Amino acid sequence: MLGCWRAAAAISAGSGRWAGCVRGRRRLSMAKSKFEYVRDFEADDTCLPNCWIVVRLDGRNFHRFSEQHEFKKPNDDRALHLMTKCAQTVMQELEDIAIAYGQSDEYSFVFKKKSRWFKRRASKFMTHVVSQFASSYVFYWKDYFKDQQLLYPPGFDGRIVLYPSNQNLKDYLSWRQADCHINNLYNTVFWMLVQRSGLTPVQAQDRLQGTLAGDKNEILFSEFNINYNNEPLMYRKGTVLIWQKVKNYIT
Repeated sequence: MLGCWRAAAAISAGSGRWAGCVRGRRRLSMAKSKFEYVRDFEADDTCLPNCWIVVRLDGRNFHRFSEQHEFKKPNDDRALHLMTKCAQTVMQELEDIAIAYGQSDEYSFVFKKKSRWFKRRASKFMTHVVSQFASSYVFYWKDYFKDQQLLYPPGFDGRIVLYPSNQNLKDYLSWRQADCHINNLYNTVFWMLVQRSGLTPVQAQDRLQGTLAGDKNEILFSEFNINYNNEPLMYRKGTVLIWQKVKNYIT
């Protein structure tokens, strides 16, 4: 760039050196086009039209992460609210998201069927969601874990799935919510056995092996006086984020 500027200055001085700069640019342009063939190796990852695009992210090795950062068991409100804050940040940045659902260390983001965001390229959807979420997790950590230092950067992985019908999408969200219920019921009983009955983790696992939902509810009620149905909805059913219409009043 500096050489071209000097050549332009030379033109005003009448030296005639501008032609040399043009030839240099032409050589640069030819050299660039020579290597552009490598773009042919890029895979076409355009999402099918008229499908709901779901990006689901999960914490990578969050079992270890939660232990080293002393998360409360079976549920830590700080961690759950931090996850929701990160999801809200993602939705504010990517307005084509219609709804989001989260539980534990995962969140699902549903993009509109007719979204043309980044020409519906799957890699763009996934990388933008995961990177925005992960950076937000670090950025907002201190707001929720005031007395707990972040010992190392958390990691998240993502996947993208397309659902062609509204019923498919409803079934997907129902599946994730059922997963939330199953895992939380187990974890609630497990940690009660460990924390209040003094069982070791192995003994608690053995106690719960082969039990059904009714058995776990009975253990909670008869041994710990806990009615599982009275547990917070956030624990039992997860968190749903939707857009709210706001009327703008001109005063």
